[in-house]
Amino acid sequence: MNSQQNQFASALVVEPDVDVACRNAIADIRSQLDQNPDLTFVFTSGFDADGFESIHSQLRDQIGCNVLLGCTAESLVGKNREVEMEPALSIWSAVLPNTRLHPFHLSFENTADGGTILGWPDDVDDWPNNADVVLLPEPFSFPTDYLLERLKDDRPGLRIMGGVASGGTMEGENRLICNDSLHSGGCVGVLFDGGVALNSVVSQGCRPIGKPMVITKAERNIIVELGGRPAYDQLVELYNELPNKEKLLVQRQLHLGIVTSEYRDSFETGDFLVRNVIGTDAEQKVVAIGNYVRIGQTVQFHVRDETSADLDLTQRLQSHQKQFGDAAAALLFTCNGRGSRMFSVESHDTTAVNRNLGDIPIAGFFAQGEIGPIAGENFVHGFTASIAVFHEERNG
Repeated sequence: MNSQQNQFASALVVEPDVDVACRNAIADIRSQLDQNPDLTFVFTSGFDADGFESIHSQLRDQIGCNVLLGCTAESLVGKNREVEMEPALSIWSAVLPNTRLHPFHLSFENTADGGTILGWPDDVDDWPNNADVVLLPEPFSFPTDYLLERLKDDRPGLRIMGGVASGGTMEGENRLICNDSLHSGGCVGVLFDGGVALNSVVSQGCRPIGKPMVITKAERNIIVELGGRPAYDQLVELYNELPNKEKLLVQRQLHLGIVTSEYRDSFETGDFLVRNVIGTDAEQKVVAIGNYVRIGQTVQFHVRDETSADLDLTQRLQSHQKQFGDAAAALLFTCNGRGSRMFSVESHDTTAVNRNLGDIPIAGFFAQGEIGPIAGENFVHGFTASIAVFHEERNG
């Protein structure tokens, strides 16, 4: 194979013995590549801290990559297969001869002004604005939303994808890898500069109900009025008009979609940032959601079920394939509330990716938050599948 050509490989091994899992996974990766990879991601589930350290050591010594990143997870994703709550190892490697990779580990420190992010690499000022980033934050020690807000201001053209490490129940239980270093907190990631092309698919799995409305009175995350009427009354009126099946979905879990770009006459599913409705108050006639809102924003109530989640992911993958053509590989970050908790079929999300994008290498994990762009702005999502899709070289 041409040494200047991109190559991709993935391996998923379900095995409680760390040494056996590493040996089999590394052998699988090596069988798919004809040279050492430039970049490797490793995701693990079901191993203790010593096991994770052993995995890191063996990969660092044997796989020979320039950049090694990874994290612990509750469950894992591989090609055409998802493994839930079992000891397993998912590895993804790439030979990227024409791409400059900028790995980093960031940490957060509280200050009198609120906080600051530490650990920016020396070359951060040289990062191009239109590059792509894959992030793996640790949820208990690092404020991912804060980082995305800062990068929105400092590097407005960055497209950011990734997933929040999962499996741990408190700070210190999750683990991260950045090259030779192991971390129990912070955020690891890599910026792709030139060469390989990345594109994102973000499927929030919801569908709208009712009609779009404009927020006419609000405070922080509390919506007081929609379209000049009490928000609660608008919701009750919508609920009463729904068929019984839809009412059950509203009772189970209601969501609100916030339009991210107002500059259009009509809105589709992908135009909304979906957030949970976390409460209503019949006396105050208000609706509370899991996101700050402001007057003038267009919103629409949404519901989510297996059917809507399947349809939304399929449509987004098909649209991506039509727009960008054949994919070469993918990293899949799906919510730990998806999988068997959402779907009646096994390995739903990764099977959908392979079915619609082709027989490509895939790795990833079930995250505690999924990172991906909506209408050009990067967010942390829930109950979402965020997919970083790799294509051949960029044009120009």
